[in-house]
Amino acid sequence: MKVNGQVYGVPFMWGPDPLIYDTTAFPQAPDSWNVFWDAKYRGKISVWDDLSTVYMAAQVLGYDKPDPGQLYNLNDQQLEAVKKKLLELKPNVRKMWATGGELTNLFQNHEVVAAMGWPLMTNQLRNSNFPVGEVIPKENTTGWIDHLMITAGSENKELAAKFLEFMITAQTQKKVTEVTGYTPANPHAAQFMTPNEVKNLHLDDVDNYQKRIYFWQNVPRRAKYNEIWNEVKAAQ
Repeated sequence: MKVNGQVYGVPFMWGPDPLIYDTTAFPQAPDSWNVFWDAKYRGKISVWDDLSTVYMAAQVLGYDKPDPGQLYNLNDQQLEAVKKKLLELKPNVRKMWATGGELTNLFQNHEVVAAMGWPLMTNQLRNSNFPVGEVIPKENTTGWIDHLMITAGSENKELAAKFLEFMITAQTQKKVTEVTGYTPANPHAAQFMTPNEVKNLHLDDVDNYQKRIYFWQNVPRRAKYNEIWNEVKAAQ
């Protein structure tokens, strides 16, 4: 992340918005987001209180084909179809989550059996010995890259740059991954991991894994997206 040759930020961690599920409720891993709409899971699903849920419904409707970037620039007709699809989902939604800990608790309390989440929740649930599974459905999913940034008004850019350099070293990235379950931006972190950790983070197949993630883009009509999402949330 450079401006006029000056470094202002670096990629830190990245990951998908996967489908997380209770393996005791699914003998086989669900392979599609459509499972959220299955009537037998009424009141047992959770979705993120975020526009990522709008993107997910748009994927179910096929609006990412042939151009995944279309997810972030849906027209009015497509957004109305997304709203209709999400309203049909509401009877199955136990609760919309806003924080990682909130979704983890919903699973641990057996209030939900499937949700859109983050690898962080999967990692938290694994560490508590909860029977959790994580999958990117056949429709694929959206995802994100977190950056560490230096503000233009920083009074000590040299110190800030040294901090960024420390945070992206392989050993530091490995430690962050242990806590979050996110994928390190520095691929050399893999040398400090067990084969199972490398496999769980897909570091043995990063290129193909990334192809299944539509990384977030700017949403030119964000206000309209928010309007649609708020109408979905407000509906009874």
